[in-house]
Amino acid sequence: MNKWFNQIVKTTIAASTLGMATVGMAESVDAQINTSVVNEAWGKPTFVYGGGLSEAQISETADLFGIDDRANVEEMPATGEDLQTYLGYGSGSTSSMISSVLVQREGEGEGVEVMVETPENITKITEEQYMNAAITAGVEDATIMVGSIWPVTGESALTGVYKAFDANGETLEKERMEVAQQELETTSDISEELDEEQSVQLDQAMVDIKRELAELKEQVGELATREDIERIINEALEKNSLQNIVSQEQVNQLVILFENYQQTSAIDSQAVKAQLENLAGDLQDRLGAAWQSAEESGLTDRIAQFFSELWQTLVGLFN
Repeated sequence: MNKWFNQIVKTTIAASTLGMATVGMAESVDAQINTSVVNEAWGKPTFVYGGGLSEAQISETADLFGIDDRANVEEMPATGEDLQTYLGYGSGSTSSMISSVLVQREGEGEGVEVMVETPENITKITEEQYMNAAITAGVEDATIMVGSIWPVTGESALTGVYKAFDANGETLEKERMEVAQQELETTSDISEELDEEQSVQLDQAMVDIKRELAELKEQVGELATREDIERIINEALEKNSLQNIVSQEQVNQLVILFENYQQTSAIDSQAVKAQLENLAGDLQDRLGAAWQSAEESGLTDRIAQFFSELWQTLVGLFN
């Protein structure tokens, strides 16, 4: 019986090791901004901190972003006035400006990458939602880190991104920034009722809608009608398995959003098309990772069941 028992133990350990190895393979490491590297277009990365922070809190925020020496970055505050300038709303008060960003321009074709460094403190907006909205606003080829030292919704974080671009001589269109903010708020509101995988599917649907609207404009030479927009939205939702999850009221909100979206230069932008291609690839990777995670969860359950059955067998043998 000892030989049989040892074989069972070896098989069990092997199965456990395989499960842990598979889970480990699914983990990914986000890219970071190296503040010691100078970009040819911008020079140093740009650190835009919430204007409502004290000096000690600014230093704490810099630490969150891995900024070892603040001399290695260009830094400036995001103020209430900036919120009005770039997003078109707000009282002008700076005291509530808490969320901060670190932005670095990347080489052509790199796409937009967003990393939320403090997901526990950015309570409403996901990385993908930031990416989608930033592309709408005209942000290109940039790595963006978002963080906060205490909980905030994160809806005003893109103010810092736009200010970073502006400070480096790349002024974005006001109309596009305002539509991007509308997009951010609309998608984050819808996502509150979705699980993580569905939220990524919604982000993919947003990419699909933007692509379809641009293609229709290119083919017929005019903007989509309201009926066309609603049809394209519903087709994208169905393609991403959200047709029975997103309500008609939410579809109506998306129709209003994309009526405004196609009135901006984003609809004709080849740069937007390229950035969306990169984002679509990222989203497919994330959806694949979510599927793999679900598979791994099932494997973990099977291993647990194996141990339970093994224990019952041993108890039976010794009884």
